Amino acid sequence: MSGAGLAGASLLGLAGCGGESSQSSSSSGGMWKQYKGTTLNFISENTPPTAAIAANLKPFKDLTGIDVKVTQMELGALVEKVALDFGSGKGQYQIIYADPYQVLAPYYQGLAELNDFDDDDSLPSIPKGPGDFIPAQLDAAGKFVDNETLYALPYDAPTMIWMYRKDLFEKYGDQMKQDLGFDPMPSDSSTWDQYYQIAKWFNDNASEVKYGTGHQAKQYDSLMCDFSNILWAYGGDYFNNGNKVGRLGSDDPGPALLDQPKSLEGADFYNKLLGIAHPGSTSWDWSGVDEAFRAGNEIAMTPNWHEFAAGIETSKLGGKVGYAKLPKGPARTSDMYGGTGIGINNSASDDEQRAAWLFLVWATSPNSQRMELFSKAGGGTPTRQSVYHMPDVKKAEKRPSNAPNMLTADAVFKAWEPQNIGLRPKIKEWNKCDTIIFTEVSKMLAGDKSPEQAMKDAKEGFDRAIGSA
Repeated sequence: MSGAGLAGASLLGLAGCGGESSQSSSSSGGMWKQYKGTTLNFISENTPPTAAIAANLKPFKDLTGIDVKVTQMELGALVEKVALDFGSGKGQYQIIYADPYQVLAPYYQGLAELNDFDDDDSLPSIPKGPGDFIPAQLDAAGKFVDNETLYALPYDAPTMIWMYRKDLFEKYGDQMKQDLGFDPMPSDSSTWDQYYQIAKWFNDNASEVKYGTGHQAKQYDSLMCDFSNILWAYGGDYFNNGNKVGRLGSDDPGPALLDQPKSLEGADFYNKLLGIAHPGSTSWDWSGVDEAFRAGNEIAMTPNWHEFAAGIETSKLGGKVGYAKLPKGPARTSDMYGGTGIGINNSASDDEQRAAWLFLVWATSPNSQRMELFSKAGGGTPTRQSVYHMPDVKKAEKRPSNAPNMLTADAVFKAWEPQNIGLRPKIKEWNKCDTIIFTEVSKMLAGDKSPEQAMKDAKEGFDRAIGSA
């Protein structure tokens, strides 16, 4: 794969090369038209893929005769509406943006089993089969505890990576190398300790930016994401068997590990790093730190979600930014994965569920994902291995690119490797645990608690939330 490196080639090598046989062979018959006249409601977080889908529903309407009404909102509001809909049993929203941690894990029983539809000869099956989805994402976004049962199809794949002002690194590279004793240019061998030293060097020496680094450290879900990358990199974790609890989920993850030595080491470093970061960090979520980065004069680098590349490349920083996987810690590299699948409301009528399946197959198909990638209304990242083999997609990995998110491909493919992907716990009680960790870390950053006390209190809160106290 051009521009993807060996990691990308290895990750994507299992993808098939055939066309979308299931979809194309059935589109000429009545399989796609059997629910003509149906109206479906799709509730989604306001994400780039959904913006692209909402702007390009005509092909689906032409194919099926089905109308889809798309409702987009902030994730917290979506979770509330979905919970109320599941509780009422009315099936108001037939198609659900099933966030793995805030919807799938706590409410999986409200979602239909998708294998039943995929195995139904009267319905189109998944083009290229489920194996075309990136394996870790199929598990993380689509399953809960049981490896065989499928509740959602991978729909988007935002992932945290290292974004940096390549122009400034090039300008000051020789001087930084001389002063710091290592090559500062982000690479696979870069460490979090080096990241700290680079950030401090920019604080002290560069006039173009006020601070070397900025973070999404607002007392919110964003802080949990930012902190988790370092917690995992230092060998800490939320629970035992963290990768399995993150990938498939658990009904009983056991006691939390946040008070263990490696978790405390990660918390100490995070507190130290935020001590030299832009002071606006504690008021920024992912959008806030993105705006600060794109301003051009605030920060030189940041860990953020890779899909912000689309906005960066069309801003005044276009062509001046580099993208790399996050630095290594003493234990490993860890890049937070934030992808989500779309599922079907189990309370909808049988015909509505079957009509919704047609939408899921179409919306997650390779051709639709390619459309979303290049859409001017969106900019989602494909969850299909085969999409990355398409010639125009591979071409977009290099500037000039008409799909700027693909400029992050090398970094993202490495971040998705099993040993690097960061997966937060997929447990029913995660909403409570999420609030506990970002509240305690926020108190640590404010100086109200030591890292040791914050992690001790977070551990106790986790154990109470899941009944393991």
